[in-house]
Amino acid sequence: MSNSTVFYPQILAAGDGKNLVSHAGTILLTRTVEVSGLATELSTALAPWRKPLAWHDPGKIVADLAVALVAGGDCLADIATVRDHPEAFGHVASDPTVSRLISALAATPVEAMSAIAAARAATRARVWSLAGTAAPNHGISARNPLVIDLDATLVTAHSDKQAAAGNYKGGYGFHPMTAFIDHGPGGAGEAGTILLRPGNAGSNTAADHIATTRTVLAQIPGLPARPGRKVLIRTDSAGATHDFLDYLHKQRLSYSVGFGLDARLGEIIDRLPKQAWTPAYNSDREPREGADVAELTGVIDLTGWPPGMRVIVRREKPHPGAQLRITDRNGWRLTAFATNTKLGQHADLELRHRRRARCEDRIRQSKDCGLMNLPLHSFAQNQIWTAIVALAFDLNAWMQLLAFTSTNTRTWELKTLRLRLFSIAARLARHARRRRIRFDTRAKYTGLLITGLHRLDAFTNSS
Repeated sequence: MSNSTVFYPQILAAGDGKNLVSHAGTILLTRTVEVSGLATELSTALAPWRKPLAWHDPGKIVADLAVALVAGGDCLADIATVRDHPEAFGHVASDPTVSRLISALAATPVEAMSAIAAARAATRARVWSLAGTAAPNHGISARNPLVIDLDATLVTAHSDKQAAAGNYKGGYGFHPMTAFIDHGPGGAGEAGTILLRPGNAGSNTAADHIATTRTVLAQIPGLPARPGRKVLIRTDSAGATHDFLDYLHKQRLSYSVGFGLDARLGEIIDRLPKQAWTPAYNSDREPREGADVAELTGVIDLTGWPPGMRVIVRREKPHPGAQLRITDRNGWRLTAFATNTKLGQHADLELRHRRRARCEDRIRQSKDCGLMNLPLHSFAQNQIWTAIVALAFDLNAWMQLLAFTSTNTRTWELKTLRLRLFSIAARLARHARRRRIRFDTRAKYTGLLITGLHRLDAFTNSS
C-alpha cells in the first residue's frame, strides 16, 4: 500500500462554459451606481464631452472604470474586467474609446475634474440622505464634529512622466495631497479629494492645504459658506503652518493638527509638575499604562498663532526595541498637537487626534484602488485618473454604507471585499422573460451578498 502524492484532484479542463460570470459580486457596485443616482449625475455632468452620434455615454465609461478599479484594476485596459459580461454590466466601451475619452477630458482638465466633482457631491448628498442616521453627518455638532483628514503621500513613477520629480525621501514620482471624510470606528471613509502634485511639492505647503480643504468642504452636503465648529480638520504636523491655521480660524472650523517639538519646548516639558500630567487613553478609552498627557498652552509663547489655539503634549514610554527620536527626552517619546476645541478632557482630545491614523489606512486603500502607480504620461491625464480613483473609492464606501449599514462588513477593506464578495462566481439564466443571476450557493458569503443586494433594491423601491 502506498500513500498518494497527489494534493489536488486531477480535473480535465475545457473552455466551453456558458452563461458564467466571474467577479459577479461586483454587481453590488453597479447596483450602487443606479441606486445612488451616480449614473444620472455622471451622464449629465459629462454631457459636454459626448460627441454627436456617440454610442457610449462618457458617464457610463467613467462609472465602468470606477467599478474596474474597485474590483482590482490599475490601468485603463482593466476595464475588460466588466466588458467580458455585457449581460451583467451592460455594453462597455473598447480600449481605444476609453483612451480617447480620457484624452478629451484631459484637454480641459479643470472643467472635467469640476464636472466629476460636481457629480460626486450631488451623489454624496443623495447617499447620505438615504443612509439616514448612519450617514457621517448625522447629528454632527461642535462636540461631535464631522472629521476630515488631510495628508500627503508619495506615489512612485516607474517611467518618465510629465511633472514627475524627485521627492524628499529620495524617490521619484508624485506627491498628491489627499482629504478623506472619516466615518468613525464603525465605518470606512470617503475620498473628499485627491490633489495631484509633482514629487518635489512641499509637505507643509499652506496653499495646497487650503486648496484641498476648500475642495473637500464643497463635497459635504448642506454646509454653509462658513461651516463652523461642527467640521473638524485633522492633519499631521505638516498642517501646523501659520497661514493654514489662520485660514481655518477665519472659516471658524475646528482643527486638530500635529505640533512640532524642539529642544526649547522639550525643556519646558521637563519642568512640568507631576500634577500637570493625566493618564492618556488607549483606543477603548481606558487609561493606558506608561502614557500621559498635559497642556502646554499657558507655559509656551503662542504669539502669532490664531486666538484660542491650545497645545497638548503626550509622553509615552517607547515599546522595547524602539529607537528614540531627537525630540524625545529622558526616555519619553513626546508628541504634541494643536487644537481650538475648548471643551473635553486632555486624554479625549489626544485620543481623537491619534485616530488620525485611520487616514493612513484610507491612503493605503486608495493606492490599492488605482493610486499606486499613475498609468498615463501627461499630468492632465493623470489628474483625470486621480479623479476617477476618488470616485471609485467613494463608490465602494457608498456601497458599504447603503448595503451593509451597521454591520462589520461596512469596515471591511478592499482586499477583504474582493476575496469574500466581489470574487463570488455566478451563472446567468432567463426565466419568465427575466434575466436572473444565480450566485454560487456553496460560497461562504453568498448569503451576505444577497442581503446587501436586497438592501440596495429596497432603496430603489422606496424612491
